[in-house]
Amino acid sequence: MRNSWRPIAALLALCAAAMPLFAVAQTGPAWPDTFLARVETLALIETLNADLLATRLATLTLDKWCADHKLASETKIRARLIRGVDKPASQEQRVRLQIDQSEPVKFRHVELACGDRVLSEADNWYVPSRLSAEMNRLLETTDTPFGRVVADLKPFRQNFAAVVLWKPLPDGWELQPPPGDHPGELLSVPHALLEHRALVLTPELKPISEVDEVYTRENLAFTPPN
Repeated sequence: MRNSWRPIAALLALCAAAMPLFAVAQTGPAWPDTFLARVETLALIETLNADLLATRLATLTLDKWCADHKLASETKIRARLIRGVDKPASQEQRVRLQIDQSEPVKFRHVELACGDRVLSEADNWYVPSRLSAEMNRLLETTDTPFGRVVADLKPFRQNFAAVVLWKPLPDGWELQPPPGDHPGELLSVPHALLEHRALVLTPELKPISEVDEVYTRENLAFTPPN
């Protein structure tokens, strides 16, 4: 009887050892460390960057990115509101928002997620007096993304900063010998890929918010092409 448990115990030990590996595999992309994979990830980051710069609302772009790359079964982006965080608007931000020191500004920090994958971490300073009572209620009491809450205002973005935080290949890579391939290793992708800062304005060019968004490696967390 004692010996009959040995195969089961060995199987349980194997499963326990595999579980952490599975958890790691779900936290980010698993691209091989090859020249081809670096070119492909570079193209994806540049595509995402261009799509975000061209969009009217970032939430809509992330909806499409999530669906196109099958990052989750539910592809509609949802916001995870992080409560208990506050960053008062600076004087420079008030100037950009076209308000004086007496005008109230609310702060909201959210994670925009596709399923369990956080695609963007966003700081949002918004002007409550320029939104409806229902919009303010939704922003204060629900996890609804800002872009969906204010959609009826037909807002658009005006980017004033966009930075690519990680490049899989160095500048001028096309004029240099390609880096060596390490197909047995995974490409080390940092957490932050892009940072965008933008004003969100109404069609009358009235700013309603300023956002600072960091786009994460989870945007690349799909099975690479063979």
